[in-house]
This record gives sequence, C-alpha cells and structure tokens, in this order.
Amino acid sequence: MKVSELVEEFGLTVFSGDKGLDREITGGYASDLLSDVMGNAREGQVWITLQTHKNVMAIASLKDLAAVVLVKGNKPEEDTIMQSNEESLPVLGTKENTFELAGKLYETFKQHEVL
Repeated sequence: MKVSELVEEFGLTVFSGDKGLDREITGGYASDLLSDVMGNAREGQVWITLQTHKNVMAIASLKDLAAVVLVKGNKPEEDTIMQSNEESLPVLGTKENTFELAGKLYETFKQHEVL
C-alpha cells in the first residue's frame, strides 16, 4: 500500500512532502515519545503522533518512515513543513485521535496484507 492510497482511503490532509506520496507502507507505529519512536519504529512505517515540531522530521528521516500522521487536527510547524518538503517525507493530518486512527489503520493494513 502506498501513502497516496492511505490519504485517499482516509481522507487525510497532505500538509507537505507530497513528492513522497508514492512511498510504500510496511506498517504503523503510534507514539508521542520521540525516543520510543527512534528505538522501536521500523523503516517504511507510518508514524501516528500529535507532535508537530521539526524534531519529528529528524526522527522520521532517521528511521526512513513512509509518512507522519498528525492527529486531533494538529498542524505542522513551518520548519517541519520545510524539512518535510526537502526530504519528500509526507506529513499528513486527521481530526481523529490516536486511538481511533490506529485502530482503523490496523484493520486496513491487515486487509491490504501490509502487516
């Protein structure tokens, strides 16, 4: 499953990094603790978080994640958008909370045999 398919299926907002919408998704990870994501997220996963600052992009890039999804209507800070565009790493958004989105993504990934 590609990030663009996820955007379409869930009606996600694309804030930045749209050149990376063709990235392949290998799973998902939900956490707001940067050190947890750095230690446990895997390449190609979609990261669900409410964090909006530039350090999110540093971790997402380091772990070679497929995309970052901001929950609860949060919007990325301007420097986050700039780094996302430079690295073609999509930052997406939803009004749903982490629990709701994670459950839906889990079911979708199972159906698409991403997990």
